[in-house]
Amino acid sequence: MTSLEPAPRPQSLMLNFFGIHVLGRDTALSSGSVIEVFARVGVTEEAVRSTLTRMVGRGLLERHRRGRKAYFALAPRAVTVLQDGHDRIWRTGAVNRDWDRQWTLVGYSLPEAWRRERHDLRSRLTWGGFGLLQNGLWVAPGVVDVAALLGDLGLDAHLRVFRGTVLAPTEAGQVVESAFDTAAIAAQYRTFLDRWSPPGALGEDPLSGQLLLHTDWLELVRRDPRLPAEHLPADWPAIRAEQLFHTLARHCAAAARAEAERILDAIPAPSPSATP
Repeated sequence: MTSLEPAPRPQSLMLNFFGIHVLGRDTALSSGSVIEVFARVGVTEEAVRSTLTRMVGRGLLERHRRGRKAYFALAPRAVTVLQDGHDRIWRTGAVNRDWDRQWTLVGYSLPEAWRRERHDLRSRLTWGGFGLLQNGLWVAPGVVDVAALLGDLGLDAHLRVFRGTVLAPTEAGQVVESAFDTAAIAAQYRTFLDRWSPPGALGEDPLSGQLLLHTDWLELVRRDPRLPAEHLPADWPAIRAEQLFHTLARHCAAAARAEAERILDAIPAPSPSATP
């Protein structure tokens, strides 16, 4: 990345790192070896340690002691988050070619004084792929499990959730245009293409290149509402961006895996009851 490009947040890097090297392996990594890897992407030892501590406090990681070493494993909450990210990257993909013409709609009415609750609700809806169609009414293409997305906010009594199709005189293309900033979404994919298309974009270190690539791509697809391809331009940049990601990910996978096996100090993840 150039100095003009914002670096990913340490927690985003950390989650992706554990997603690549720990998810599905029932493994715990020593903080020292994580620090060594993150130095390659310009993250200081202090930042790594504070990020690990915060993630333990947020219930994303579990800390285990072995002598003087601290090892970190995925907590169940992080497994859920990372599995969702894995599915978005490798299963659902960035291009929605199989839309069933269904929309999920969420309406709400909150007291004016509930500013924090309103902010949390809007943030969660955006993260879940919803766009604001009109005041108090959000829509997302396809079937969204709203109960799972919003249930922990404690706002069920203030929500109205529906599922249905568009009827004349409304057209699906109008909904896409009104509720979603397609120009901004396309610009994000073009930025990804500009960043990762040049020869040698992965750099000489496959481990750091893989981490930055995966983090950049996952943050991008998490922000993408996966709008129906039939209502987007034929040259929608997500198509080329996804092809580029898959090509680069395959290119660096074996070398990054070998480097990780050489550097990472890993132990089988102890059960919580086994933690000293």
